[in-house]
Amino acid sequence: MIGLRELSPEVILDPSPRPRNFHGMPEANRKAVGHNPLCGDRATVYLQVEGDVVKDASFEGAGCSISTASASMMTDALKGRTVAEALRLFERFHELVTSDPSKAQEASAELGKLAVFAGVHEFPMRVKCASLAWHTMKASLEGGEKASTE
Repeated sequence: MIGLRELSPEVILDPSPRPRNFHGMPEANRKAVGHNPLCGDRATVYLQVEGDVVKDASFEGAGCSISTASASMMTDALKGRTVAEALRLFERFHELVTSDPSKAQEASAELGKLAVFAGVHEFPMRVKCASLAWHTMKASLEGGEKASTE
């Protein structure tokens, strides 16, 4: 299992100055705004859902490199998934960043590249950074407009 100290700079630091899918989306039909009051990170997640499939995903906001990298990788992972698959991905990611390594290992098998965040559970303050965009995405899929890591 990878620890946070061992996270690849290419994964965490590189997306931060050039995050993928970092833009607004006027054609989005799902949108939510998330906030982490402990550190001030903010994220707006935009989804274009057609039928039951997430056709496109993007985000805007300001946050630390972990928050930005997580949002960037999440939006890539959502595209082409059904709403049920996206919600399942949220559950598995949440397990990954909040569970001990033995429980997280099962979740990481389904998450592919997102498994790099497994070590975050060792740093409780960083769990909220890594999961902000995910809670915001879940809120948008469930019809909410706001999410918080509180």
